[in-house]
Amino acid sequence: MKTIGIPWPELNDGLTYNDVVSPSHSGLTLIQFYSSNHTSSAPLQGWVQRIHNGQITIDGSTVTDPVTILRADSKLVYHRLPWREPDTPFLLEVLFEDDDMIALNKPSGLQVLPGGLFQQRTVLTQLKWHTQKNGNSTLSQVLNPVPVHRLGRGTSGVLLCAKTKIAKTCLAAYFADGTSLVRGKRDVNSKMEVERRITKIYRALVRGIIDSNEVLIDKPIGVMRYPGVAKGLYVALPSGKPALSKVGVLERDVERDQTLVQVEIQSGRPHQIRIHLSLIGCPLLGDPLYVAGGQPECFDPELIQEDFAEDGGYQRPAKPVPGDCGYHLHAHEVTLSHPSTNEAIKIIAPLPSMLKTVEEAR
Repeated sequence: MKTIGIPWPELNDGLTYNDVVSPSHSGLTLIQFYSSNHTSSAPLQGWVQRIHNGQITIDGSTVTDPVTILRADSKLVYHRLPWREPDTPFLLEVLFEDDDMIALNKPSGLQVLPGGLFQQRTVLTQLKWHTQKNGNSTLSQVLNPVPVHRLGRGTSGVLLCAKTKIAKTCLAAYFADGTSLVRGKRDVNSKMEVERRITKIYRALVRGIIDSNEVLIDKPIGVMRYPGVAKGLYVALPSGKPALSKVGVLERDVERDQTLVQVEIQSGRPHQIRIHLSLIGCPLLGDPLYVAGGQPECFDPELIQEDFAEDGGYQRPAKPVPGDCGYHLHAHEVTLSHPSTNEAIKIIAPLPSMLKTVEEAR
């Protein structure tokens, strides 16, 4: 099978963040601006440290005094220093490719898009390097291949990426249509099902024994405050957005108290399968974050600490975060209408050994 991927350099290139001082911020000091506008990046003392380090420029000049007064329209640049990102796989199997799209078998441990500690070690970076290495066309209708949906860092399996603007628009619409059916209160057995242009089937290994052969989970997913997750943690929440998962039992292992399941989802809420399976009392085996009930392990949000790391940013939280791996979840099959030809295509990512039935493992 064809693979793409280039080994990661020891350090990434660092990052730059640009701001322009608005009239309403004119007269603020440098530290007031950063500590009030970018609180999720670092605590106040962390921003002081970054300024003293010479990591911030105003109109191209390095400034090390935190109480420098800002003027309207000044250009601020914060230079985040290069760092060694955590160990991450880099090889990607190509499951399908043509002029419109490429489907990859994403390994567990590799993040899809930049975020947090992973700014370079992502699927998006490998796609960009692959395009540069092969000198692909830069015509207006051709993109660097880009993922059109996400898989959690610990989730493996089929990841669809668009190679043209038209394919990107079309594939994104397929995913949006699936979510709209859920919002319209359609279940997976309704006749609206035949109108869906994409179907996703996952394999998962859960703790506990699921008694019913099929379980339909129709529970909303929302966001709660959580340490180390700036935009909040997705959890089972009555006030959240609609989410629908259809779970089918493949094998039960009573001796080990675990169940092998396949899950079909119509919506694509972040961490939906992890949340829904934990909600019914059977969280993914090895999931460090979600426990029975669709919530994280108990914590006191008032005890969120603001210690800062060497670069002035927040320390990695002691509590588990969504990107932590260890669970067993695999996007096994994706069936879709081709964005150009409308031909029905089924793309299958080979199963990890942990997610095979006894019969499949023979």
